[in-house]
Amino acid sequence: MGNDRKAELVRREDAAWAELQDLLGRMTPQELELDGYYEDWSVKDLMAHYGDWMAEAATMLERKRLGTSTGWDGDTDVLNRHWYETWRGADLRAVTAHLHAARARMLEEWDLLPPDLLDEDAEEWFMDSSVGHNEDHLPRLREWISELRSGPG
Repeated sequence: MGNDRKAELVRREDAAWAELQDLLGRMTPQELELDGYYEDWSVKDLMAHYGDWMAEAATMLERKRLGTSTGWDGDTDVLNRHWYETWRGADLRAVTAHLHAARARMLEEWDLLPPDLLDEDAEEWFMDSSVGHNEDHLPRLREWISELRSGPG
């Protein structure tokens, strides 16, 4: 995978980020914290979820860059539950800062990764934590915004 591919994936990630930020920007702080995005999730919880996976991607990319990667053997469901419980009580500003910092770190590690280490695994971590997450979560986010705007009944 060359630098052209790397740049292409950054463009795709940037578009996915812009799409997420556009939808988040349509919501008030109160709406971001309202449960219902999923049964027991608010959009704030979703923001933390994105941030956690971007931070995990940054860690995996860093390990690959440093030559210390031994693969990933985490349990997605266990991690998602742990992270949910960790961030659930955090205030919106802390979650927003986490999301932005995690993305910045992920982008930095992607940028630092030398072309000879850009393989399918690195690409998967980078893309699944951004573009892939949008594919998984933005359809429901659009629905949730619509539900909030239409009100009860």
